[in-house]
Formats: sequence, C-alpha cells, structure tokens
Amino acid sequence: MKTLGLIGGTSWHSTIEYYREINTQVSKEIGSASNPELLLYSINIDIMRKQVLNDIQQKYLEVSQKLIKAGAEAILICANTPHMAADFVQPKINVPILHIADATAEEAKKMGYKKLGLLGNKPTMTKAFLKDRIAEKHDLQVCIPDEKEVQQSHYFVSKELTQGKFTQEAKDFYVKQIIAFKNRGVDAVILGCTELPILLKDVQTELPVLSTTDLHIQMATNFIMNT
Repeated sequence: MKTLGLIGGTSWHSTIEYYREINTQVSKEIGSASNPELLLYSINIDIMRKQVLNDIQQKYLEVSQKLIKAGAEAILICANTPHMAADFVQPKINVPILHIADATAEEAKKMGYKKLGLLGNKPTMTKAFLKDRIAEKHDLQVCIPDEKEVQQSHYFVSKELTQGKFTQEAKDFYVKQIIAFKNRGVDAVILGCTELPILLKDVQTELPVLSTTDLHIQMATNFIMNT
C-alpha cells in the first residue's frame, strides 16, 4: 500500500469523515485486521476564514512539504475550498495532489452527466479552482445559483456547517436549490462542501447528487491500493 498525506482541519468535522471512510474503504480491500498508513496534518480553519490567498497557498505548500518529508507519496486536501491552493502547490512538490475536481468530474462523465449544478461556499462556487477545472479540463458545463442564494449558501457553510451545526433551515435551503437546478435543466448537483453530504445524508433529492467527499475518498483509496 502507498502512504497518503492528508491535510485536514478545514473543517475538522469533514476531516473525521475522510479519515474514517478511507480506513473503511481500504479495510474492505485488505481485511479489517489491517489498515493503511496515513499521515494527517490538521490546519487551523481560521486561515480559511481570513481568505488571504497568498497565506493559504504558502501554508498548504509548507504542510505538503512536511508530509512529503515524513513519507507521503501523494497529498489529499480534505475539503473543497482549500483546493484554491492546489495549482500553486503542485508545481513545487514532487508527488501528486489528488484533486477533488478530477474525482468529481470523472464520476460525472462515467454517469453521462453533461450539465452540473454546484453548491458550496462562495469561493468554491465562484472561483476557478473547482468549477473551471471541471468545465475546461473535463468538458462539462457547471452552473451556480443566483447571487442571493450564493451568499446564503456561503453563510450556511461558513457559519454553521463547518462548525458542526446542521439545521433544518439549512437542509430546506439546499433542497430548494436542487429543485431550482432541476428547473434549469441540470443533470446532477455537485455537493461542493464536505459537510453537505452530512447535512443531506437522509434526504431524497430531486436530482442525483455527486458527493465530492465520497468521490475524493474513493480516489484516495484507489491510490493507496495502487488500482
């Protein structure tokens, strides 16, 4: 098995999901008596709230280098938004970053989806690091909500979900956004926040959803098992 370096902490709630599910998925392959060797560095989420891109990029480079020095053969960023640092970090390290956008886009293409809705916080929905990578590298169409809904989604993610608060109000909001995407002819919806699958885990949605967390975890598992 290959050794994977995990960068977590943004938030630690989603990091727990990554750690648990990577171990669970690998155990299905090798048996419950064994588990993969993982290196985990948990960053203080405050660096993301300040939203200073250069600071974020430098921090993720520094942490990636530490994990590689400790033996990581690839880097996995355990959240969507911090992937804004991936294009800066990747040329400066000698191991791959397993990118969450690639994991999501490959599944969309496998399922035959062409037009995708994207939900998450404001940077994830509006900046290039996720939606443009999916659209340009993988030739898929990506739609986001209107500005008012973008702001409301950002509030729920930054003020509630990343702090472990999962309210009925937030759940109702995202259900309505998925219905709105359906009315726009969207094929499936990307849950582009690692806490969104937790919030909506028991909800029957109007459109298929692509959980970036689950797909990223499967990519990690495949890397560890060299498959």
